[in-house]
Amino acid sequence: MPRSRNAGRREQLPARGGPDRAAVAGLLLAVVLFFLPGAVVGRMPAEDTAPEPTLPIDRAPAVPTRGARDRGRVVRLARQDGSVEELTMEDYLWGVVAAEMPASFEPEALKAQAAAARTYTVTLQNAAEPKHGDAQVCDDSACCQAYVDRSTAEARWGLQAGEFGDKITRAVSETDGLGVLYRGQPIQAVFFSSAAGRTVDAVEVWGSSVDYLKGVDSPEGDEVPNYRSQAVLTADQVRAAVLDACPGADLSGDPEGWITGLAANSAGNVSQVTVGGVELTGAQARTILGLRSASFTVSYADGAFTFDVTGYGHGVGMSQYGANAMAKDGADFQEILTWYYTGTEVGPLWE
Repeated sequence: MPRSRNAGRREQLPARGGPDRAAVAGLLLAVVLFFLPGAVVGRMPAEDTAPEPTLPIDRAPAVPTRGARDRGRVVRLARQDGSVEELTMEDYLWGVVAAEMPASFEPEALKAQAAAARTYTVTLQNAAEPKHGDAQVCDDSACCQAYVDRSTAEARWGLQAGEFGDKITRAVSETDGLGVLYRGQPIQAVFFSSAAGRTVDAVEVWGSSVDYLKGVDSPEGDEVPNYRSQAVLTADQVRAAVLDACPGADLSGDPEGWITGLAANSAGNVSQVTVGGVELTGAQARTILGLRSASFTVSYADGAFTFDVTGYGHGVGMSQYGANAMAKDGADFQEILTWYYTGTEVGPLWE
């Protein structure tokens, strides 16, 4: 049976010991297949194939530990029982933010509160004449800043203790060591609850002009609890309160004429009022009569004075509910702080 030509070729020996053509072809094919993936990959975009850059461990950049600044600074706190407690700035600020601002507020508002409270604390620590002897600050909001122990705050929050506690921890740690500066120096970062549409110049409340404590628009409103309140005081109650503070006041005659001459300031609050012939600032009248703010009107009928009041607090500096409204609109804590404290910047308070 005749052999095919293909079979004949397979039987032939290579001449002069040279490679068989089929073997050469196979070798070339293997070389092509070996280098083909590399050739294809080489045409792909660099970002799809570049390895993730790494550094040796001993060359990795150092990242500061969050909270390192606050943990390294001590606050001496005078408690209402007469004791003095030493806390880290971190732990102290946690208690201040928990006491001064609702933990349900927006994270950026809580951060603004933490930075403002930190700044205020540093100014007290740097004071030439401490107000509290061996302590630098007290836990009375009427004097310094409110403060609450963690256990007390968590008991008050109930089932939300974990969530709220974590929010405040982040507000403090994410602003670690940061505060409000004016010309490189910590400011008197005063704050209050809510404004009647605008904050008040410091000079109109305390008689001293401060460059960074100017009146600005504040966006809170009727979403604030008790934003509009009413206080009803009998004539006898007004007489007792006024004479206790101003013994020279003349509160004889018809009570309807006791309170006169209300004048408004730049924020629409009462700047001046005459009570029993004594001229008072709106802030003084607010304190004497126990009103929530100096933004009030007054009327008299049936033996009683009715005070219609808007907002809560002295009205100078940062409004807490205004800060929360700004945060809801997308402002971060630095924007909030530099809005309420005119001409300031946010930066480290110490190294």
